[in-house]
Amino acid sequence: MRAICCVSGGLSKKMTIEQAGDDGRRKEKIKGTVKLMKKNVLDMTDVKASIFDRIHELLGRGVRMQLISSDRLDPANHTKGKLGKPAHLEKWITKITSLTAGETDFGITFDWDESMGIPGALLVRNHHHSQIFLKSVTLDYVPGHDGPIMFVCNSWVYPTRRYKYDRVFFSNKTYLPHQTPVPLRPYRQQELINLRGNGSNQKLKEWDRVYDYAYYNDLGNPDRGPDYVRPVLGGSEEYPYPRRGKTGRKPSKTDPHSESRLNPLLSLNIYVPRDERFSYIKYSDFLAYALKSVGQVLTTEVWSFLDNEFDTFKDVLSLYEGGIKLPDGPKVQKLKASIPWEMLKELARDDGERLLKFPTPDVIKVDKTAWRTDEEFAREMLAGVNPVVISSLLEFPPKSRLDPKEYGDQNSSIRAELIEMNMNGLTIDQAIGCNRMFILDHHDVIMPYLRQINSTKTKMYATRTILLLQDDGTLKPLAIELSLPHPQGDRHGAVSKVFTPAEEGVQGTVWQLAKAYVSVNDSGYHQLISHWLNTHAVIEPFVIATNRQLSVLHPIYKLLHPHFRDTMNINALARQILINAGGVLENTVFPAKFAMEMSSVVYKNWVFTEQTLPADLVKRGMAILDPSSPHGLRLVIEDYPYAVDGLEIWSAIETWVQDYCAFYYTTDEMVHEDSELQSWWTEIRNVGHGDKKKESWWPEMHTRAELTQTCTTIIWVASALHAAVNFGQYPYAGYLPNRPTLSRRFMPEPGTAEYAELENDPDRAFLKTITPQLQTLLGVALIEILSRHSTDEFYLGQRDDDPHHWTSDHEPKEAFQRFGNRLVQIENRILEMNRDNRWKNRVGAVQVPYTLLYPNTSDYSRVGGLTGKGIPNSVSI
Repeated sequence: MRAICCVSGGLSKKMTIEQAGDDGRRKEKIKGTVKLMKKNVLDMTDVKASIFDRIHELLGRGVRMQLISSDRLDPANHTKGKLGKPAHLEKWITKITSLTAGETDFGITFDWDESMGIPGALLVRNHHHSQIFLKSVTLDYVPGHDGPIMFVCNSWVYPTRRYKYDRVFFSNKTYLPHQTPVPLRPYRQQELINLRGNGSNQKLKEWDRVYDYAYYNDLGNPDRGPDYVRPVLGGSEEYPYPRRGKTGRKPSKTDPHSESRLNPLLSLNIYVPRDERFSYIKYSDFLAYALKSVGQVLTTEVWSFLDNEFDTFKDVLSLYEGGIKLPDGPKVQKLKASIPWEMLKELARDDGERLLKFPTPDVIKVDKTAWRTDEEFAREMLAGVNPVVISSLLEFPPKSRLDPKEYGDQNSSIRAELIEMNMNGLTIDQAIGCNRMFILDHHDVIMPYLRQINSTKTKMYATRTILLLQDDGTLKPLAIELSLPHPQGDRHGAVSKVFTPAEEGVQGTVWQLAKAYVSVNDSGYHQLISHWLNTHAVIEPFVIATNRQLSVLHPIYKLLHPHFRDTMNINALARQILINAGGVLENTVFPAKFAMEMSSVVYKNWVFTEQTLPADLVKRGMAILDPSSPHGLRLVIEDYPYAVDGLEIWSAIETWVQDYCAFYYTTDEMVHEDSELQSWWTEIRNVGHGDKKKESWWPEMHTRAELTQTCTTIIWVASALHAAVNFGQYPYAGYLPNRPTLSRRFMPEPGTAEYAELENDPDRAFLKTITPQLQTLLGVALIEILSRHSTDEFYLGQRDDDPHHWTSDHEPKEAFQRFGNRLVQIENRILEMNRDNRWKNRVGAVQVPYTLLYPNTSDYSRVGGLTGKGIPNSVSI
């Protein structure tokens, strides 16, 4: 029997056709909407994509989809859900899509009968010439199911010839492994097997969806010669390191343990699983700013117009106020002709002759000299780009943890009588007793490498800085210790000099130089440890393990996935052009060729459980456990902007994660018995962070509390911690005199020509000591890129998939909404505190409000740029 609904003599567009088949089962047509992006929309240079895909459609080789039942087994295969009849996208040929349209909706109609039950998965075969980005599939109505069924895909689907398996996507249901409907279990298991790959060492192609591990054996390039040899990081006690994503490239010709490099050097087409790559919007942003910033500096012809030095601070300011003026003549015309016109548009200014003009960094926007004050020098340890190192001073003089058998006496030479005269009437014992003494200590990290570093053009010290907390909540520097290895050998200890504050004359200039040496130490530590190692590098193993061991149906996958966006891609680019031998970082930061090796040594002391903000603050003595205080901690410095805002963010993340996990895990036994979760945690400890597998501090992952704390830590590191140490780089370090990355000569000694220059021309002497012109330009160009938010960024409290359909469970969505609401409250609180004059460390003499932990949840404008605020979900730049 056939029933047709008619309207005004015609057929309704929403008509339902029902038909009783020979078997008596009710049959219907299920209407659906497919959202996707064509390759020719995303890659406008690929003209073939549009033409060949239309030809394939005409030949009947389009995009085909089949529903998979979640509650009916296939009669021919009792281990899998029943497959529905194939259906094809409608009107592919006739639907015209603009090159700027982005997403396009296509209709699809599935045959359904009662034997299908409720669809729980979708099989997709792409018979086109080119790949598509499949965003989502929505079934408007399925008999027996309340409301639409959503398949949130967000994945590149390549032509079937590229796969040895079918692509399968699941509905937005969330299941623990044992709760998964029996018909879907084989598909769930097979998808994880596909993502793990077969373990072969073949080079991975762009369409491969393989997540696997490798050592950091691709930083050096031994085939270029001994100057480009670097140790393999990871897999040894000497050089432990987190694992990175596997590419499968062949070994280098010279060293079988090192992976070959991409050729040419600046190629950015390094393998990461396709769904981990930047969106076209972000990739375009990245390339545009790379061309404008780094590209203009790396143009060889530009170098011939650059002096090695900035002679005055006015010369430095010209980078932001007008750029470098090129002289007239045929050489300049040759330069212009040598630069591709796309780059030239970015480089040329209004007069067509000025190059290397950068945005004005926040630190000099209001006052161009306030950065030189002791107040600002100390404030940036609490509210600058690296506020995660300063610690309470608990013993005096400070002691070293370096092995005295190898390094001799490395304890501090600072004496009480030298600093107590400047301590507002307090003795050192009194100040320590009332938690008023603090230290920025880079001595032990740098000293083991200092002899090697100083054998190059770099000339620097290992530093300790002692500070006093004053009654108004600000810090006052009391002394700076500059240490060198003993000339007779490391076992003889350190040779140290101590400097105290001075404002005028040559002693004032000497004090400014002492602070500069501290900033050089802090800049290198920040870039290598606080930023690269403790966020970028340590998170990548979690990204890999999550995709290998947790199904997209798993609640913890859905929780963590937004916090892994773009991480593998940005890390791969870093290995290719930033942290590699001869890369930008080695050319701009003081450890040079020892940079990554030094970060490996620091990783020996990395402890996962200490990456929580509360544990970190307590370890550094910046907070005291106090159950009666908010967050269970009492800050030693009440006006510590990073910690104040950070604890609010930490608490909000922890509450959200706790609510989320409690919904899916009602008992501790459910955590312990979750097979995927246990495999995930085992792989992270034993493989991803395999050099740490013997450590006893790893959580057991047997309780809900351990799961909550672990996920909170991962989200914190990937989002807020990274934001705090990344997006302030240009606002503070874009003006290199404030945070120099190199020093090229030692502190001048009285009676020398350098000391005379210090007396006669202090600014020139200062600039000749710190980062030279070319390295300054490279450094500023790099951090301008790293400090920019992409225009397609998603911030903490937002999701890049549909905010209403990422899960079908209402309670987690409500918890996520509460999380977003709390972040908005935190935003308002941050703005209020920044306006309150009581909190002197939140703005400082430079008049730069602390907004690095301002979530930016309520801003959906997607403006991007150098905003100096916003917490992206992930380590995405």
